[in-house]
Amino acid sequence: MAVQNEITYAQAVRDAMREEMARDPDVFLMGEDIGVYRGAFGVTQEMYREFPGRVIDTPIAEAGFVGVAIGAAVEGMRPIVEIMFSDFISVCFDMLLNQAPKMHFMFGGKVQVPLVVRAAAGCGTGAAAQHSQSLEAMLCHIPGLKVVAPSTPYDAKGLLKSSIRDNNPVIFLEEKTLYRTKGLVPDHDYTIPLGQADIKRTGSDCTLVTYGRMVPTCLSAANTLLKEGISCEVVDLRTLLPMDKPAIFESVKKTKRLLIVHEAVKTGGLGGEISASVAESDAFYYLDAPIRRLAAWDTPVPFSAVLEKGVLPDEEKVCAAVRELMG
Repeated sequence: MAVQNEITYAQAVRDAMREEMARDPDVFLMGEDIGVYRGAFGVTQEMYREFPGRVIDTPIAEAGFVGVAIGAAVEGMRPIVEIMFSDFISVCFDMLLNQAPKMHFMFGGKVQVPLVVRAAAGCGTGAAAQHSQSLEAMLCHIPGLKVVAPSTPYDAKGLLKSSIRDNNPVIFLEEKTLYRTKGLVPDHDYTIPLGQADIKRTGSDCTLVTYGRMVPTCLSAANTLLKEGISCEVVDLRTLLPMDKPAIFESVKKTKRLLIVHEAVKTGGLGGEISASVAESDAFYYLDAPIRRLAAWDTPVPFSAVLEKGVLPDEEKVCAAVRELMG
């Protein structure tokens, strides 16, 4: 029988990188303060000792070191780049918009870019407007990228190992408030295929489609609603691009109601893409109520803890939205 250990989300990410670096000498890490300082959130703790010369502290120059990583990937290496906060992806956006995702296509398939860009995403830490954004919808608009957003330690480890082994550029979004959460993770080598959603909870009355930090929020809401006789199914997308739309459609056909929950702002968010996809599918004809989106307000994230909490979806708001859908 496989042994499972309870570890944190951060440890799961670290273990995935350690195991892949031990397995493949072409895997290496780059990023700001990831060596002795162990990264802004302690994820790369002591890795520089275990892999000397393969954990590279970079200058504060995201465009530069992401560009270096793309070049290394094209030459056959498998770099993992840590962007301290996902907001700083904006600094190297030309590399992630015009270079990494397009090279395989523009060179007729002769070039591969096996690059992973890890970034701490989301809010909930009082880090204010420039360190708290959820930019996944913007990244999902770029053909050639893959975008991953795990919600549990088990998913984080399995999906990161798959991302490192993938021959395409992958943006791996780690919700910073999940780093200390714990879960059971097998001690053997395993991977989770990219593009495969997970039903975190089965239900019959309403589908909650979500990802990242909003998964535990939706699970808590589902527990509360069950006491009122409302059974919710929670679909964790896990991979945002490519998205497992068939899993969403099948759940909607079963429950006949859909609430999409994400931490990003509502306008232009993934909720609109999911909603449109359901409306364009045969699942639309099974709906007994309009599709509903629950997201953050269209505002920069406030520094104040009270205001920050106010603009975000939470358990109470999820419950209220489901009750409205149930009529």
